[in-house]
Amino acid sequence: MAAQRRNLIQSHQSWTDDLPLCQMCGVGTAPNCVYGPDGKGTQSHPNEDGHLRFRGEDGCFLYGVFNGYDGSRVANFASQCLTAELLLEQIKSSHTDADVRRILIQAFDAVEKSYFETIGDALAEKTHLSNYLSPHNENLSFHQLSSQSQKVQERLKELEQEVSGGATAVVALIFSNKLYVANVGSNRVLLCKSTSDGQNQVLQIGRPQNTDNEEELQRLAALGLDSARIRQAGQIAGQSSTRRLGDYRVKFNYSEIDLLSAAKSRPIIAEPEIHGGHSLDNITGFLLLMSEGLMNALESAHGPEQANQEIVAMVAAELAQQSSLEAVAQSVVERVKRLHHDVFVSGRQRAPYCSRHEDMTLLIRTLNYPQNDSALTPTQGGRIYPVSVPYSNSQSTSKTSVTLSLVMPSQGTLTNGTNTASTLEEGTPTPGTQSPTATLQSTNTQTQSSSSSSGDGSLFRQRGSQAAQPDETGRVPPYVDFTQFYQLWGGDHSDGLSSQTGLGPQ
Repeated sequence: MAAQRRNLIQSHQSWTDDLPLCQMCGVGTAPNCVYGPDGKGTQSHPNEDGHLRFRGEDGCFLYGVFNGYDGSRVANFASQCLTAELLLEQIKSSHTDADVRRILIQAFDAVEKSYFETIGDALAEKTHLSNYLSPHNENLSFHQLSSQSQKVQERLKELEQEVSGGATAVVALIFSNKLYVANVGSNRVLLCKSTSDGQNQVLQIGRPQNTDNEEELQRLAALGLDSARIRQAGQIAGQSSTRRLGDYRVKFNYSEIDLLSAAKSRPIIAEPEIHGGHSLDNITGFLLLMSEGLMNALESAHGPEQANQEIVAMVAAELAQQSSLEAVAQSVVERVKRLHHDVFVSGRQRAPYCSRHEDMTLLIRTLNYPQNDSALTPTQGGRIYPVSVPYSNSQSTSKTSVTLSLVMPSQGTLTNGTNTASTLEEGTPTPGTQSPTATLQSTNTQTQSSSSSSGDGSLFRQRGSQAAQPDETGRVPPYVDFTQFYQLWGGDHSDGLSSQTGLGPQ
């Protein structure tokens, strides 16, 4: 079976195109960007992220987000190979949670081995040509040696491009209505559950496997490495992740890397951290898989303290406005991208952290979550982004109020929310009215974060049945009556301005 799957992958690289996509899922992406002094952004390299979202048989669903680096080769290969390893009838209804976890670990191991098999010939040629550059034939003239060396160096560059690169990956498997998560690297998974009172509880599944992860540092220390030095360096061979797919340099040549040279065995591994199965029975909410680039962009702009709560608030708000999950995911990614850019051009305290961002990918999988069946169109007043989530950056604060500011048309008028700190009671609408403000309360923990928000969309449900239409000049009629304002203003001034017509100064 393993050989069959490997041959299938190598002979038909696009075979997954025939698999049914999950319709309860949406994906949003944005390429990397580097800002110039004028605030304009340019893409520094092709998009290296990848994702998968397939529906298998017998209620099996597979999702994944891959953060590639030094090329997209490993991310693309992993999305193909993992699908083959997990959706070709490997998982049976008779399997226990332990069985599924074992299959997930074996799948990642198979991906790693299969990938290195595909570049084995290139690695062998690279080694051979590297040895060729050393003095080897005294009968050749200097000109002949120089010409051949140049050709060898050019070929070595080509081979390096073929074999370099790696990827981190997070995979979510839903089977028999249970959730299993496998993580290699620094991508993130959030499970948002809606409670009976309409609040959203946020659970981060797992922790990033990077140079800040204490358990990973202890694992590396057990191999003979200086964990304090690794933590201080912050990166290993250009990446912060301590677990990766591919990357032959840290897998085969780790003894030549200063930080890893003392290791007793291979320190950078592809073995995933497995969580689950978590029962999804009677759960209403959504699952988020995010690439490291997305979370880093948001944390660079606003700090890491409330990043999970903020991204969930954005998703909940978009779910209430958009009828397409694809549009929801893309809108959230675009919002993070805009926040990141705005902080850079503002010149504020966090601007130096926002000079660039990597590729961003967000995958949303709903779990019995109510979604709006209609969306605002340009003729109904245009696209409005309703969420603003201010919060305290103080790490000493254990509980934080996060306010959502909603700006949206209702019954032909535009209701503006305010960015004011409030308690849950202050943000709760009175019966028969629609409040523009919703409060999200959060409790911060080290490994898991939980929060609640009015994310069921109740605040967004009211829609104006008729929106103001533009006249022949392209303008819309005024929808705010300033009569009372001008009456009060005119009463305090002696300039004779009319306040009776309700039209203000002429």
